[in-house]
Amino acid sequence: MKKWDVLPCDRNIAERLAQQYQVPFVMGALMQTRGLTETGQIDAMFGSAISLSDPLQMVDMDRAVERIWHAINHFERITVYGDYDADGVTSTAMLYSYLESNGADVTYYIPDREREGYGLNLQAIDQLHAQGTQLIITVDNGISSVEEVAYASQLGMDVVVTDHHRSREVLPAACAVVDPHRLDCPSTFKDFAGVGVAFKLIMALEGPDYDLTSLLENYADLVAIGTIGDVVPLLGENRTLVRAGLPHLSRSDRLGLRSLLENASLDNRMLTATNVAFGVVPRINATGRIGSPDRAVRLLLAEDPEEAANLAADVCDCNEYRRQIESDIFERVLEDLERDPRPLLDRVLVLAGEGWHPGVIGIVAARITERFGKPSILISINGEEAKGSGRSIEGFSLFEAVCSCSDLLVKFGGHPMAAGLSIRTAAIAQFRERINRYAAVHAPHMPVPTLTIDCVLHPEQLTIEVPRSIRLLEPFGTANPAPLFGLFGVRLQDITPVGGGKHLRLTVVKDNYALRCMRFGVSLEAFPYAVGDFLDLAVTLDAKPFNGKETLSIIVKDCKPAGLDGAEVLQGLQIYEKGRRKENLTAREVDSLTPNREEFASVYRFLRAKNGFDGPEEVLLYRTCALPGGNMGKLLTMLDVLSEHGLTLQQRSAGVCKLTLEPVQQKVNLFDSKILADLRALQKEGEPYGGETQNLQ
Repeated sequence: MKKWDVLPCDRNIAERLAQQYQVPFVMGALMQTRGLTETGQIDAMFGSAISLSDPLQMVDMDRAVERIWHAINHFERITVYGDYDADGVTSTAMLYSYLESNGADVTYYIPDREREGYGLNLQAIDQLHAQGTQLIITVDNGISSVEEVAYASQLGMDVVVTDHHRSREVLPAACAVVDPHRLDCPSTFKDFAGVGVAFKLIMALEGPDYDLTSLLENYADLVAIGTIGDVVPLLGENRTLVRAGLPHLSRSDRLGLRSLLENASLDNRMLTATNVAFGVVPRINATGRIGSPDRAVRLLLAEDPEEAANLAADVCDCNEYRRQIESDIFERVLEDLERDPRPLLDRVLVLAGEGWHPGVIGIVAARITERFGKPSILISINGEEAKGSGRSIEGFSLFEAVCSCSDLLVKFGGHPMAAGLSIRTAAIAQFRERINRYAAVHAPHMPVPTLTIDCVLHPEQLTIEVPRSIRLLEPFGTANPAPLFGLFGVRLQDITPVGGGKHLRLTVVKDNYALRCMRFGVSLEAFPYAVGDFLDLAVTLDAKPFNGKETLSIIVKDCKPAGLDGAEVLQGLQIYEKGRRKENLTAREVDSLTPNREEFASVYRFLRAKNGFDGPEEVLLYRTCALPGGNMGKLLTMLDVLSEHGLTLQQRSAGVCKLTLEPVQQKVNLFDSKILADLRALQKEGEPYGGETQNLQ
């Protein structure tokens, strides 16, 4: 369940923009809700001109250029030191290619995720020194490597740092530290991925008369992949680079990329940021998660067709293996939670297991966070040591939460939405308790997952011109997501399985307009709604070719009972969990969880009429019609009390409940309940409480 947040639309401004730019009203509304109301903003967003700021705006860029050209001209051994994700791999391949084409004695190094971890490390520096490296150029890392840069200097090696991560108070004592997030850096654009900073370095190395068109032809395909893969905002110069790079990627002359696109079934297709994010980036990332990370660099640099084909096949096989491992761990986590659901009451889920592959636990953590709507940290135990990776929800800084437990950790790092850590196995239980204690103080009401609706549509506004005009906003990504529209209060008229039962075609009706929508990845058995239900739909729109012409495609991304307030439902759930954790409750909170006679009777009558229930909890809330305002906490309390008295058998997991009726042998006083008594006991001292008794047979 998510809170649905509809962006406010000023109809007058939307109509003015639609008329001014000759686009449908829906597009005018999108421009308004996204803040594109001034001519300069709109021209920058939709204009085709390609321009980038002067690379020498970045602090130390001139020093980096001087040192690198000195190394090239004196034939010093240069090593490009990268990272094992798509951003680091593309940065490495791009800068290596550029330096090699300029006659440099250059090699590259990608650290092993499991053995070495992220960034520069002393063992790698020793190895590079033994190989004769005189200059290390970092890409997508290095800003925090104060000790490592000092060690390289002691060995007589120079370092040029290029990075895009936030800097600490003390910078590495390198020949140059190029990072737009340096506090003293006056560059106009800050949000580059590592590959964007590396591209600006190449621009600077070309000198003041650089040919931007030529550089984009040579490298924009790699810049696009790395920028999309690092999930940086696709606005400003990032948008320029990705827009320029996608056409070059579609027709790339890199043999490895062409083979990779073919293996991903993306060859001969118009590439978008979305299909690159889902089709190309995970395959490149997989090599860093499992096995040898330099395979992806070799793939991007391959010049032999057979080698390129073999490497592409290997990378794709690696990705399939990664997906299988990820799926296995995810299922094991769900099984563990089904056996013992108590951790699900925590504000922050900390889940640990023996032998989970540390290279994929971050992806699984993201799936757990999506599934349960809470920050989560998965920890892989290997003997006395363990490694963890976590993902958060908007509004709760997981990094700050992890920092609060720093004394328990061997190593940690991250940012508000993700964090990684190393910990002694013996300290995991204490870490779980401490991070939840932090969350209780700093996020007593944990932020809830939010679904942002750009604007609400009426059926008559859905024409083929809408998705055509939306393409002006591409490429979509962070800070510029694909538009999501609301179709509210529609009646479900027909449900038809398609694609061998894996998907559904839904027909919905409103105001005498019938619309056909697709709900992908949901079978008829898993779809909890029935013909006649009134629903709110969150949809995306596309123009798909059919019989030689474009037709409107409506894809349902989420749905809920019409009018159900997701924020209210989630607030009730949080109060319910607070009670289950035995935390103090206010009188109002106790009252919100305590059912009355009519509410109990309504829920039990429904269950008896349907002989139980199996489906999402919010659908049960909708079906019973017992609790105006969407009081999920009260519904769950009632279900617990019914089970406590042996009237139902209850199984709950991830917002889905299965209720089986049990025979009633005698009259039951539902308010003779330890659960309700415990709730009253949690009420803060001095606050009044009023209750009643209820019999049910």
